[in-house]
Amino acid sequence: MGITIGKIFDLTVKRYPQKEALYDVRKNVRFTYSEWSREVNKLANALLQEGVGKGDRVSTFLFNTEELATVFLACAKIGAVFNPINFRLMGEEVAYILADAEPKVVLFEKALEPVVSSIESRFPRTAFWFIDEAAPAYAASYREKVEAASDQDMSAKVHEDDLYAIMYTSGTTGRPKGVMHLHRDMLEQSVLLINATKLHRDDVGLVAAPMFHCAELHCAFLPRVHVGAKHVILHQFEPKQALQAIESEGVTKLFAAPTMWNMLLQEDLGSYRLNSLKLGLYGAAPMAPALVRACRDQLGISLVQAYGMTEMGPAITLLSEEDQLTRAGSAGQACLNHEIRVVRPREDGPSDPDDILPPGENGEIIVQGPCMMTGYFNRREATEKAMFKGWYHSGDIGYLDEDGYLWVKDRVDDMIISGGENIYPREVEDVLYEHKGVLDVAIIGEPDDRWGERVTAFVVLKDPSVTEQELDELCKNSDRLANYKRPRKYMFVEALPRNASGKIQKFMLRQKLEELRSGGWRA
Repeated sequence: MGITIGKIFDLTVKRYPQKEALYDVRKNVRFTYSEWSREVNKLANALLQEGVGKGDRVSTFLFNTEELATVFLACAKIGAVFNPINFRLMGEEVAYILADAEPKVVLFEKALEPVVSSIESRFPRTAFWFIDEAAPAYAASYREKVEAASDQDMSAKVHEDDLYAIMYTSGTTGRPKGVMHLHRDMLEQSVLLINATKLHRDDVGLVAAPMFHCAELHCAFLPRVHVGAKHVILHQFEPKQALQAIESEGVTKLFAAPTMWNMLLQEDLGSYRLNSLKLGLYGAAPMAPALVRACRDQLGISLVQAYGMTEMGPAITLLSEEDQLTRAGSAGQACLNHEIRVVRPREDGPSDPDDILPPGENGEIIVQGPCMMTGYFNRREATEKAMFKGWYHSGDIGYLDEDGYLWVKDRVDDMIISGGENIYPREVEDVLYEHKGVLDVAIIGEPDDRWGERVTAFVVLKDPSVTEQELDELCKNSDRLANYKRPRKYMFVEALPRNASGKIQKFMLRQKLEELRSGGWRA
C-alpha cells in the first residue's frame, strides 16, 4: 500500500492527539489533532454517504478555511480526488473547471455564492454543499451533512500511486490545465520542505497564501501536518491581520509570495511583537534582491526560496539561508533527487533534453524528479508536449552557473526582442526595484515599427512623487543594465494583475496596451 497523505495524518494524530493542530482566525475555531481527526472522519463518512468513491472528484471553491483543510484530508483518506479551485475566478472560469473535472461534490462559501448561483444549474449531477449558515435552495448544508455522519475511521484502501489531486494551473497564458498528482509525489515534496525549512512539531505556521494553490498547500501546510506542527489560518491575506496573528499566536514560519512580503514591509512593523517569526519561505515568483535584503533587515528572519511550478509539485530548486546574500537573485540548486537541465529552445516543437547548453548560457529549463505530475487531466497532447522524453518542459528561460545554481531569467513567452537583442524583463525589473519609491513593477515588450519591440514598464509607486525621469536616471546609471534594455515608456498604475500564486499576468498588461492604443483604456 505504501504511505499516503491520509496515513501520515493518522500517524500524526497518534503521536500528538492533544496538541493544538489548527486555529481558524475568522471563525475562532480551534482543534487539537484528535478533535480535527474526528472532524475529518465525519466529513469522510458524509462524502461516502453522498456516493463519493475512490477516484471521484471533490471540488472546493473556498477562501482559506478549516473546512478546506479538513476536506483535503478527508478526500485523502477515502481515495477521492481533491480539486481546489481558485476563489478569484469568475462564473465562466469556474464552470470550465467543473465541466472538465466533473466533481461529485462542490464545497463553497457565502462570499462566493453569487458566482456559484450563476452556474450551478448547468451541473445537475453535482451536489453543492454550503459551509456557512442559511444554505441557498440549490445547496445542502455542509454542517448538517457532517454532524449527521459517524466519526469512525472509514479509510479506504488507498495506495501511494493513487491519484490524490487535480490542481488547475493559474492560466497565465490561456485556459487552465488540470495537473494530476499522486499521493507519493506530494509526500516526497513534503519531506523536501521539512528538511529545507527545518520544520519541527513545535513550529507554528501562518496560512496566509491561498490554500488552493500548491505553493502554500504542498510547501507549507502538508509538511506541517507531516510533523505535527500548528496551523493558523487566515481567511485571506491582509497585512495587518497577518502581523496581528504572528504576534498573538507566536507564528514561527510563514510562506508568502514576494508581493505579500512587500506588503508586510509597508506596515508599521514597530507596532507589533514579531520576535517569534524565525523563517520566511518565499516563492511562486522571483524576489528582487532589494526585497530580500529588506525582509532580512526589517523582520530579522532567515529566508529560504523555493522555485518551481504546479506540474512539479511545485518546488524544483531551493536557495538556502546561507546563500541568500552570496547568491542573491538565484533560484538555488536542484532539490534532492531532482535533475535540472538548461537546453536549447526550439521553435518547431519541444526542446530536446539532450541538447544541453553550457554553464552561463540561457535556454529552456527542464526538470526530472519524483514529484513530477502524471500529466494533464483530459489533455493528452498537452501532456506529451510538456513531458517530452520524460522531462517536464517549464517554458522558463534561465541558465545554470558553474556551481549548479539556477538563474531564472524569464518566461520564454515574456522575452523581449528589440533591435535583434534578447532582453529578459526580470533584469530590468530588479533594477527598478532598487528605487525606494517603487512598490511593484512589470516589464513587457510593446510592438514597435522600428525596433520590433520596445521595453515598457508598468510601475506601482509607494511614493507618488517619483517621476519617469528619476526611474530613467536609475536605469542609465546602473552598472547592471545595458542602455538598450532601458524602458522607453513608463505606465504608472494602481496595481498589477496577478494570479493566485503571485505571478504577474503579463498577457493582461499587453491587452491593456492594445486597448490604450485604440483609445479604450487609461492607466
